[in-house]
Amino acid sequence: MKIVPRPVKQESRPGSFVLDSRTSLVADPALAEVASWLRGELAPVTGGELLPGGTGPGTITIALGELGPEAYRLTVGDGGVEIVAGGPAGAFYGAQTLRQLLPAAAFRKAAAGTAAFEVPGAYVEDEPRFPWRGCLLDVARHFMTKRDVLRFVDLLALHKLNVLHLHLTDDQGWRLEIRRHPRLTEVGAWRKESQIGWNGAMDGRPHGGFYTQDDIREIVAYAARRHITVVPEIDLPGHTQAAIAAYPELGNLDAPLEVGTTWGVGRNVLNAEDATVAFFQDVLDEVLELFPSPYVCVGGDEVRKDQWRASPAVRRRRAELGLRDEEELQSWFIHQFDAYLAARGRRLVGWDEILEGGLAPGAVVASWRGELGAVAAARRGHDVINCSNTSLYLDYRQGPGEQEPVPFGTVLTLEDVYAFEPIPADLRGEPAAARVLGAQCGVWTELIDSSRHVDYMAFPRLAAFAETVWSSARRDLVDFRERLAAHLPRLDAIGVEYRRAEGPLPWQTRPGVPGRPEDPERWQAKLDAWTSNLRAT
Repeated sequence: MKIVPRPVKQESRPGSFVLDSRTSLVADPALAEVASWLRGELAPVTGGELLPGGTGPGTITIALGELGPEAYRLTVGDGGVEIVAGGPAGAFYGAQTLRQLLPAAAFRKAAAGTAAFEVPGAYVEDEPRFPWRGCLLDVARHFMTKRDVLRFVDLLALHKLNVLHLHLTDDQGWRLEIRRHPRLTEVGAWRKESQIGWNGAMDGRPHGGFYTQDDIREIVAYAARRHITVVPEIDLPGHTQAAIAAYPELGNLDAPLEVGTTWGVGRNVLNAEDATVAFFQDVLDEVLELFPSPYVCVGGDEVRKDQWRASPAVRRRRAELGLRDEEELQSWFIHQFDAYLAARGRRLVGWDEILEGGLAPGAVVASWRGELGAVAAARRGHDVINCSNTSLYLDYRQGPGEQEPVPFGTVLTLEDVYAFEPIPADLRGEPAAARVLGAQCGVWTELIDSSRHVDYMAFPRLAAFAETVWSSARRDLVDFRERLAAHLPRLDAIGVEYRRAEGPLPWQTRPGVPGRPEDPERWQAKLDAWTSNLRAT
């Protein structure tokens, strides 16, 4: 059996099951939506919908049992197929495993020469190791169409991931319709051009787009049917140039701004006025209507303080609030939204910079700058998501050499991702380790400008990541490679343009695009400063 991610227990059994147009499916009423999804996935290759009801050798049965909500047992043999699950999520994951027992041709949208598939006898017991198995998709730097997002949701579901973190706003674009503040998309969703690579050349092409509220409702519902929670991110008080371009009164400058066109950490941040806080509470009012997720990310990362230090209005505001410095002002800013979300039954998620200056107990820390933030947050009693940039940033090149299509200097190989352990070494054996909800990989898109490039950068590394958050802490790279070899034809059948072992395809090379060089000293200096600051708080 070549299942990805690896189940807790799997063994071959005698016999087999034939899936064809005569196959029937019966499900517990509580699992009817899972049964409907499975019918839809298998109908194109069996020549028709699986028949309702039925018993006996030609039947797939999906039933509830005394298991955890995401756990399942799958049995395949001459007597039929049985999936027993603790709840709809477990049933869905069992159905995904059943699909992986089929030939790769079963993942196509129509039968390719046959409408009958033999499933070998098998027994699988399975459940995930972590409750948070996520992937961030940055749609702010480069907009991805709704169709592309829905397709990406299907790929996450195939790998049993259950969180899609949508990075919806940044300096270079605002991607969510807010009816109370329409200029956020009328102005903020469009930029005149984009930087090529990291060294300053511009492409001269306008870029933009946004999701209507109906688009978001569709994405959220589509993901929910696949047991994926969509977590929205509205980044603040930094990474806000697109919002300030739309509404200049949110910023600190007298001169108007345009939507950002270059990458990196921008200088433009929100001011600290009550009206600005109220503006973003208006935004979040609509966000909460669209996203039922118990978690809402407000960013909080990479807030440059230059404008705050230079602004008389900000200095007066800081004095009014009795705050010692700009670091405390940032903490105050985050606290406003933590209290707002908590009052509405939601939990704030922020990048690890939100630890600076103190943090409300219910906030969740997404630790991205190595793992020091994860360790500090867990020991202080905060739930943690490990998003380590050294192990899980899928915008990093996948091998050395100038033929990689997205020229980020850092190399992060498939083997590097597979070796990742969500619980930091410094927490292992401590009670605080229980605070690690799981982990999340990141598809940041400064240099990824199409869904084809997303495919190339995410896969097959995302398959390796999925195993780190679903399966046990034990790693077996040889075994994983054998299973991955069987998994790649499934991705081929779906149409995923993943990176192949022999390197990029011709269309995937981008000659003349300068790469971002490795700069270990710069990264070490940033990490040292962060470490010193954290230990001082």
